[in-house]
Amino acid sequence: MGIEAILNEVRGCTLCAQVLPLGPRPVLSADASAQIAIIGQAPGTRVHETGIPWNDPSGETLRIWMDVSREDFYDASRFAITPMGFCYPGKGPSGDLPPRPECAAAWHKKIFDALPNIEIKLLIGHYAQRYYLGSEMKTNLTETVRAFRDFLPEFLPLPHPSPRNRIWLKRNPWFEADVIPVLRERIHHKRNEH
Repeated sequence: MGIEAILNEVRGCTLCAQVLPLGPRPVLSADASAQIAIIGQAPGTRVHETGIPWNDPSGETLRIWMDVSREDFYDASRFAITPMGFCYPGKGPSGDLPPRPECAAAWHKKIFDALPNIEIKLLIGHYAQRYYLGSEMKTNLTETVRAFRDFLPEFLPLPHPSPRNRIWLKRNPWFEADVIPVLRERIHHKRNEH
């Protein structure tokens, strides 16, 4: 099955409909020629409302980290955007709830089997890292991101670019010094080959 047919199936998914406060609205994008996968957490309310992935302050920061324009970022032939949870999961006591576990279990293998050109997966945040790295993860997100070279070339773990993580970024200046240049090199190397 081709990626377009799979995306249509995903967009019609109602697996978690009964527990989603705003109802199902799967938000993702991909094209068979994409070489880089962006795997984040789950849409927030603004992304749910617009249906555009990373259409919020976190997305602005991520695009700065990647050094790509908004237009390039949304070019599905370059970037497959496939979060751990495709729908807004609801509010929790300290921010949004975790991504629903049903999404990745039901869809990720099917999606990535139809994306043969993916060369690197950007694992943004703890949920993506835990799912894809499993026992290879370090003791916490900070140590996992610090050990990013251990996971290349298949994966690049990143913190979430949420405004809530500004303190983390200030406490970990090595991220901007060490990880961002590698992220940009991987992005632009792939883009120039495209």
